[in-house]
Amino acid sequence: MIPYTREYDFEYGKIEELTPMIRRVTAKNPSGFSFHGTGTYIIGRGKVAVIDPGPLLPDHIETLKQGLAGEEVTHILITHTHSDHSPAAEPLKHFWQCPTYGYGPHAAGIERDRLSEGADMDYVPDIEIRHGEVIEGDNWTIECVFTPGHTSNHMCFALKEELVLFTGDHVMGWSTTVIGPPDGNMTQYLDSLHLLLTRDDQVYWPTHGPCIKDVKHFVQAYIDHRLDRENQILACLDQGTGYIKQMVPLMYQDTDKSLYGAAAMSVLAAIERLVNAGRVTSREGEITLNSHYQKSSAE
Repeated sequence: MIPYTREYDFEYGKIEELTPMIRRVTAKNPSGFSFHGTGTYIIGRGKVAVIDPGPLLPDHIETLKQGLAGEEVTHILITHTHSDHSPAAEPLKHFWQCPTYGYGPHAAGIERDRLSEGADMDYVPDIEIRHGEVIEGDNWTIECVFTPGHTSNHMCFALKEELVLFTGDHVMGWSTTVIGPPDGNMTQYLDSLHLLLTRDDQVYWPTHGPCIKDVKHFVQAYIDHRLDRENQILACLDQGTGYIKQMVPLMYQDTDKSLYGAAAMSVLAAIERLVNAGRVTSREGEITLNSHYQKSSAE
């Protein structure tokens, strides 16, 4: 599969044809978290599915409307409910008169005031989907692959005709993924990565960044990176560095300081996993960003 075979310009943006069955519109929301912007994928021709309609940006929404004029959108699929992925589903589902599909609303059961910024708390799928379910369209077939970790409701989508997996933020093409408790969970995230190693997908199209072709090695590198971060945390504790705010500058020396807040959340998620494994304890008995941590006596 050769990406970027053709580009089609519209008044407010452009559509890239990536393969005969896949097109992409990239939202103009570049940042340290979204790379060049959120990639909205279009599957099929004539009667199509849209994956992650993206943020509430008028130019992005208009490009999707103009780019798909003359075609019928039959499904809107949501990988997860962060504000750069799902909010545009609401206006577009009414414009296209089609249902939305997703695992569920954001962080069901977790108090709203404990959730990180950037969550789309308004999104509720019209149709809830589960792992292994198959969605059939006009000459395309998509398998739902449940991958919690980045969020508790994260779903990847496998296009069976091309052995392609749309990975959302579970695996990104330019950076590692932020795991932010309480909705993000590092143990679930690693389990979801191991799940990908059992599959036969040949290419990944993440929502942020370019396609990934050597998928098994890429996923294994993700796993190894997370385990290395755990070892870095344990090394910090050995040196008497017990606060996350002290660990982050040591662990993320090559990272822009503006991203230290996100890095701290991923460190917290890793510590939560270590505490649950009995390897680390909190002096206060709570797992928070401001707690003091130490290695357990059994470690």
